[in-house]
Amino acid sequence: MKLPVRWRAAFFLCAALLAGCAEMSSADRSALPPRHALEAFLLEGRFSLRQGEQNHSGRLSWRHTADGDELLLASPFGQGIAEIVATSGHAALTTGDGKVFAAPDVPSLTEEALGYRLPLTQISDWVRARAVDAEVLERDALGRPLRLRRADWRVEYAYDGDNPEELPASVFVERVGAFELRLRIDEWSALPVQENTP
Repeated sequence: MKLPVRWRAAFFLCAALLAGCAEMSSADRSALPPRHALEAFLLEGRFSLRQGEQNHSGRLSWRHTADGDELLLASPFGQGIAEIVATSGHAALTTGDGKVFAAPDVPSLTEEALGYRLPLTQISDWVRARAVDAEVLERDALGRPLRLRRADWRVEYAYDGDNPEELPASVFVERVGAFELRLRIDEWSALPVQENTP
């Protein structure tokens, strides 16, 4: 059954903005910078999304830099579902059938497509287990964020190793009354940080 364009947009934005099952090796993990130092990144993962009575799964590729974000959502079989590109002053969502949504920023874009605003800046921090704006924060025995709350958002983490600065391997995100997302991260990659030139 083909989903309505509005629902497909909602499905993509919920899954892609917030953030599979191959595990990273110890060598892969050790090559990454500490969690607090990771600025620009490429994340590859697999998600399961529940919204109301609907359940969906697929793959997510997210490239985040100081200049903006590029996210691609694909089906479990690799078929592209939608793409979102956000830069300063502009955000656009293109669905698999060519429908385009555009707005000045991601929160405005999600408000148009979903009816509420998704805070991309906070979500890019949350997926790296940066709890800079948490109203409630619980840490594990190694001092890593384990659970956080902010307004009607709830986030939980799991890690594969015992490095205090390790990036999350699994993330659970819930917006109360809206959706639940489970993300298993296949791969974290650090991207070069571009310096501003005069």
